[in-house]
Amino acid sequence: MWAILSISVITAVFIVIEIPSLVRKQWRRELVTFFVLLFLGAGLSIALSLRVQIPNPLDWIRVVFGPISKAIFT
Repeated sequence: MWAILSISVITAVFIVIEIPSLVRKQWRRELVTFFVLLFLGAGLSIALSLRVQIPNPLDWIRVVFGPISKAIFT
């Protein structure tokens, strides 16, 4: 509970700090990118605090490149 609350507060602080300058400069693409990355990071952090099993990206890389590696080295 406290972890989710603290992640939400930190996310809100980042929004309050960063958004005014992005809006003032009219950087719309950067604003969208900021929101996507911020909420993706906050969502993953909340999931980790709830002890949700998140798949490791290295597993996908191993699945894709494993057969290629075996074909090259055999």
